[in-house]
Amino acid sequence: MDKNMLAGLEGLPEEDKIRMSAMIDHLQLRDSLRMYNSLVERCFTDCVDNFTRKTLQKQEETCVTRCAEKFLKHSMRVGLRFAELNSQAATQD
Repeated sequence: MDKNMLAGLEGLPEEDKIRMSAMIDHLQLRDSLRMYNSLVERCFTDCVDNFTRKTLQKQEETCVTRCAEKFLKHSMRVGLRFAELNSQAATQD
């Protein structure tokens, strides 16, 4: 967990800090799992359409790879943009 997240908790008792830290870790894990599940569902739905074999066909595999790469690049870009906006907002205060 990012230490900056706990910076606003300085006035709290140690017990509450630990509880808040655990809650933040839990929420971050939940969000990561949701993103992963969304990625899997979307790419599977978009790319896999033939269930006659145990393995993916070459075009399905290529589609899944491109879909996952696109999704992750988009997520990274959104995260970077959010960090930029958050940084700008912090300097304006």
